[in-house]
Amino acid sequence: MTETPTPAAGAAAGTARTARATRAARKPVETATQRLGRLLDMVPWLLQHRGVPLDEAAAEFGVSQEQLVEDLELLFVCGTPGYGHAELIDAQWDSGHVYLDNADDIAAPMRLTRDEAVTLTAGLQALGSALVGSDVAERTLAKLRAAAATTVGEPTGRIALDLDDGSQHAAMAVLKDAFARGRRVHLRYYVATRDESTERDVDIMRILNLDAQWYVEGYCHRAQDVRLFRLDRIEAASVLDVDGTPPDAARPRDLDDVFVPGENDLTVVLEASRWAAWIADYYPNEGVERGPDGSLRVTLKVADPALVRRLVLRLGGEAHVVGPPELAAAVAGEARAALAAYGGGDGAPDTPGPPR
Repeated sequence: MTETPTPAAGAAAGTARTARATRAARKPVETATQRLGRLLDMVPWLLQHRGVPLDEAAAEFGVSQEQLVEDLELLFVCGTPGYGHAELIDAQWDSGHVYLDNADDIAAPMRLTRDEAVTLTAGLQALGSALVGSDVAERTLAKLRAAAATTVGEPTGRIALDLDDGSQHAAMAVLKDAFARGRRVHLRYYVATRDESTERDVDIMRILNLDAQWYVEGYCHRAQDVRLFRLDRIEAASVLDVDGTPPDAARPRDLDDVFVPGENDLTVVLEASRWAAWIADYYPNEGVERGPDGSLRVTLKVADPALVRRLVLRLGGEAHVVGPPELAAAVAGEARAALAAYGGGDGAPDTPGPPR
């Protein structure tokens, strides 16, 4: 006998499917580095737990059984140089139990030389100084010192490094306190592109040193987005009696470059003569098309159109805005107003070079 599902049951099933799909969509994509770390941990563990059931091994590494099987299939084609049958890892799991053989060399712990231990210690100390709240670096450093004492002799107590800890910035102590206690901060922040001070409430995500500058990254409630603030431009900072946990959707930016365009930044296209071609080298951009006469068309991402208006006016006719149309019209209007203020003027000043 077949039962016809009721509308309520169908809606509930649809809701459950939607919830599962949402959870799957929200699951972060695993990077190659993360998977490599798991594989390196997996080899010695499986050697010590021969015949472990698939489900138990999957639970140990926090993955599904399907993912564990994919990992085993990858290990099956890994080994030591030579990569013949005798050098490859032997992995078997058809019975539902995992057996790993011929992997003793890979499972052996790495031995550091004295020079390697000193170099790694110095690097971890530098990382601990450059990133506030770097508990992982400190724990790793403690393990390294303990291991070094039994393998290469104690190479370091604490290496003397002359590192910038950011203490010269008045806001640093306040930011560290708020970050440690998970509280929101209120900032009075100077925006150089608009030459004005702004008031902002920020949930701190991290405090870091990048290219010799200290920054605090956090969710800015004024911008409704993640922002990066230079500490030397914070005019005042105070801790608020408010929870400082960033929203779930807030994610730290990839900081390979200090300038990181946001999703809501404006895309601007400029055309510049060869005399103003330096702007393509001076400002981070999304692409450049160069003409045979040295002129160019450059695409920029900007959070504040005021930066583009000032740049184009400053170039005195050697560059103009192609798009968006509303910004091009605004710049043209400001240029006409400036020209009218000088009685129409019959010339333009020399084209300036990049800021120094």
